[in-house]
Amino acid sequence: MLIEKEKIVNAVNEALKAKERKFVETVEIVVNLRNIDFKRPENRIDTVIALPHGLGKPRKVAIFAKGETALKAKESNVLVIPPEEIDELSKNRRQARKVAKENHFFIAEAPLMPEIGKKLGPVLAPRGKIPQPIPPLSDPNPVIDRLRKSIKIRTKDRSTFHAPIGSKNMSPEDIAENALEVLKIVENKYENAAQNLKSVYIKSTMGPAVRVV
Repeated sequence: MLIEKEKIVNAVNEALKAKERKFVETVEIVVNLRNIDFKRPENRIDTVIALPHGLGKPRKVAIFAKGETALKAKESNVLVIPPEEIDELSKNRRQARKVAKENHFFIAEAPLMPEIGKKLGPVLAPRGKIPQPIPPLSDPNPVIDRLRKSIKIRTKDRSTFHAPIGSKNMSPEDIAENALEVLKIVENKYENAAQNLKSVYIKSTMGPAVRVV
């Protein structure tokens, strides 16, 4: 374990003392890395993490599907995009960008992936939102449930990344456990993770950053 849970809980408690706002603020972790060559793609982090306690409110998921899969997805009250709308979206970039912005994750029946990549890849790929493929006629709801508790981390070529780990109305312990899940990614990614970890902060949307290490 890179950092003891108690240290993170203490930092979360301090961050939660920030002035109350008129909305429920997100709590995020800020991780600063060092001694890593991010020009090399294999050193970059690009992954989806399912947080053990979610974020206090579910992430938005959209699905490209038809038939039985589309019907099952509607049970989860997500945006269902039928195959015939893929071409329409590709011709209306403004609407495509809006859909990409409003949804955190996308999934798609595997046979639709080539068309999605060709027609919507230029909009979805730069945002890290290429759909996760699922088998045709499968039940998408387990994947939807997992993604609703998930976050995506992409370092690109930067040594610092921010990740949401909860909301101010969650318990400090739950937020800390979510933070540990993020740090596991760093620990598993780099051979000398302890040396590569420069500093870690916890902060709310509008509050000051509280240093953990």
